[in-house]
Amino acid sequence: MSDSAFEIVAAIGSTNSALLARLGQAAAPGEHHWLIADRQSAGRGRAGRAWDDGAGNFMGSTVVHLRAADPAPTTLALVAGIAVVRAITTLAGVVPGLALKWPNDVLVDGAKLAGVLLERQGDAVVVGIGVNLAQAPAVPDRPTQCLRELGYTVDRDGFAHALAGEWRAALKVWRGGGWPALRDEWQALAHPPGTLLQTHDRDAGVVIGAFAGLDPHGAALIRLADGQTRAIHAGDVNVVRD
Repeated sequence: MSDSAFEIVAAIGSTNSALLARLGQAAAPGEHHWLIADRQSAGRGRAGRAWDDGAGNFMGSTVVHLRAADPAPTTLALVAGIAVVRAITTLAGVVPGLALKWPNDVLVDGAKLAGVLLERQGDAVVVGIGVNLAQAPAVPDRPTQCLRELGYTVDRDGFAHALAGEWRAALKVWRGGGWPALRDEWQALAHPPGTLLQTHDRDAGVVIGAFAGLDPHGAALIRLADGQTRAIHAGDVNVVRD
């Protein structure tokens, strides 16, 4: 989009790390500046997982400079997921099985298609997004998928422009009092209520419950077997397979 700036590099360790290093400098990146890499040698996901690059995939990061009246910064992962799904749908049409998984994954029939990584430094949040457009990196503990294998050819640069536009629009709504509407949109795009989810609690160990939507601050709600509802504010949540 004309209102977004794109900085494309051939190779980099991590787009997130590079933007974090620039924060606080005279040439600190502004909002809607995107750092995008053709190849990424030290990409990572949540919990420090390695996320190998793939030629033709989207690997990029941008920055949000937080303001006093903004919603909870953690909800930016959900907003980014919405933007990713909107961009995919704009360019590829309806992709069967496409769904969001709390807090930061985009899945196709349970296989990871895209991920979001938030990293905060002071009043700035770097939002890293990786989308498997052309290749599905091998990840030891989970299946992956890419759009090309599903029959959708999406150009990286075209996707970058579509994503930047959707991110700009969603961020404006998020910042303008529209978080409740975005939360509803996220829930409509996510695994349906009642889906069995598993998470790990520091005190209780493995916890399994039925997905019961999001609380007002974006935490995942799971309903336990005893009828209690628990809010999950952080950590990995996985869909329980049959």
